[in-house]
Amino acid sequence: MLKRKITKLYPAKLLVSSLAVLLSACSNIPTSGPSTSAITSQANVNPESRGIQVVDINQKIANDLLSQKQDADFRKQFGTEALKQKRLAAGDAIEISVWEAPPAILFSAITSNSNTSGNSRIVILPEQTIDTNGIITVPFAGKINVIGKPLNELEQEITQRLKGKANQAQVNVRLTRNTTSYATVIGDVNGSVRMPLTPRGELLLDALAAAGGTKQAINKTVVQLTRGVQVQSMPLEQVIRDPRQNITLQPGDVVTALFQPFSFTVLGATGKNDEINFEGQGITLAQALGRVGGLQDSRSHAAGVFIFRFENQNALEWQTKPTYATANGKIPVIYRLDLTDPASFFAAQSFPIESKDLLYVSNSPVAELQKFLNVVFSITYPVTNTINTFN
Repeated sequence: MLKRKITKLYPAKLLVSSLAVLLSACSNIPTSGPSTSAITSQANVNPESRGIQVVDINQKIANDLLSQKQDADFRKQFGTEALKQKRLAAGDAIEISVWEAPPAILFSAITSNSNTSGNSRIVILPEQTIDTNGIITVPFAGKINVIGKPLNELEQEITQRLKGKANQAQVNVRLTRNTTSYATVIGDVNGSVRMPLTPRGELLLDALAAAGGTKQAINKTVVQLTRGVQVQSMPLEQVIRDPRQNITLQPGDVVTALFQPFSFTVLGATGKNDEINFEGQGITLAQALGRVGGLQDSRSHAAGVFIFRFENQNALEWQTKPTYATANGKIPVIYRLDLTDPASFFAAQSFPIESKDLLYVSNSPVAELQKFLNVVFSITYPVTNTINTFN
């Protein structure tokens, strides 16, 4: 009698213990990341404190982001104005020649560096370096401030000062050393260089050529142009393909070639989880999904395709005011694509992928249920077999 009671009691305790283990396992089912509902709930659960924006991708959102990406335009940002005239600055060196009609009187006493033709005389004055105050000295014309003046304007001023002193003087000013009108080329190039700029109008690609070209492949290089406080970057490949972006450089421009291994990370229910490199020209969300082998039919949730990104604060009109931003002014944004909607396939062809994006595809509820049932069966079958053995 006692043995029978013990036999009945032991399977009962075993069943209770198994249920406890089962309940514990329910909260620890292996998964590759949060579910769709867990991510989308960020928009409803205290969004002000979390500061995370959840945005559904549609054609308008895709077009807005794409247009902002296309706004990275050297031509629009800096214009196309060429360097018309070299303006003198401190550090430049010039050479002044004065021609005096016969009979040459004023400069007749000057014999060095001069050419005589009949009674006329051409005098070549010694080379002068413009000092920090911008002053040069011309015999019989005195001290002249030349800062910011083009060569032809300086010629006219010297001629005017010699009027009445020299006999029908004509003046020529030649730039012998250009130390201020240049562009600097640095970065991932074969040789950094300071390239002098001339009225011919040197172009952006001329600067890269003067530096010996870039070290890295064209599709992995970004060109950054700094002009004063303005800074703009574009993929080198895009500058080459669009001649309008090959703009004329201005004095003081800094051209920086940057090696940019563009990449995004993919996780979740896709063909592979990896870091995927892409070209500087950029790719769309549709292309990104194609490069990772698409979604896994057996476990992916077609309505749960997400892009995690630190976005510019002014990228879109946010539903709630962002309350969290990184040190460089970025805010956390989760873009969601619902592939159960056929229209989303068109939006995916326009939505631009940014470098350092994280593409995540959540598991479907059915896949989660299947994993839960696998856990249930893995626990209940041994318990059932044990009970049957006791019985």
